[in-house]
Amino acid sequence: MNAQIPATEKATQETLVSVHRWTDKLLTFRTTRPAEYRFTPGQFARLGLQVNGEMVWRAYSITSAETENELEYYAIVVPNGLFTTALNALKPGDPVWLEKLSYGFMTPDRFSGGDDFWMLATGTGLGPYVSILQQREVWQQFRNLVLVHCVRHEEELTYREKFESLREQAAAQNLPGRLQLIPMTTRDDGAAHPDRLHGRITSALRDGSLERKAGLAINADASRLMVCGNPDMITEVREILRERGLGPCRRAGGGQFITEDYW
Repeated sequence: MNAQIPATEKATQETLVSVHRWTDKLLTFRTTRPAEYRFTPGQFARLGLQVNGEMVWRAYSITSAETENELEYYAIVVPNGLFTTALNALKPGDPVWLEKLSYGFMTPDRFSGGDDFWMLATGTGLGPYVSILQQREVWQQFRNLVLVHCVRHEEELTYREKFESLREQAAAQNLPGRLQLIPMTTRDDGAAHPDRLHGRITSALRDGSLERKAGLAINADASRLMVCGNPDMITEVREILRERGLGPCRRAGGGQFITEDYW
């Protein structure tokens, strides 16, 4: 959006409701939601802040459920980042602008067939899956849900209690989907945590350790994958999947994987 265009033409002025700080760099924040605002889990919103008298816009995946009255986002504070420095200084009650449209095609309804839904994320690329896993339909669509979150350090493995709660809710409702959580760290020693994998997603795909951990094989018939995070990781994962005979989802249909660059 052009910063010269008044925000009210394409956006609404919302209010920061709350901020939860996971670490000194990672935060979850919530804003008010216009009654008419619609999105599909997996999509992102464009948010605006007034910085030095000008509007600055950034895209953030929505982490809240599509039925909630508030909108939630997950962010990393980038050193000297124009938007996130301003975001980090906000307090509840401060204004945040929200574009009236939601964006993105990383939504589970683009998949057809398949029993296993793999969600691969690095860092804040976890965000869209928080919303997707609050969608009842995804627990009905797939038999196996595998969430892989790769970060540098243990304290960056966020939303774990949320995912455990969603898994318990699904079991209580007798939904067919079964969720596996596979945390990965690249810097911390993995030996002390047998429930985790140590290293990068790409390495774990190439050596087979990710599939062994999940007890599932990745193949074109059974597997549907979303990949969100570091662009270099996504480029390599695409290559690995294509080598195995999987292809990207197209608007016309077909394909087994969807990717989205997200820092």
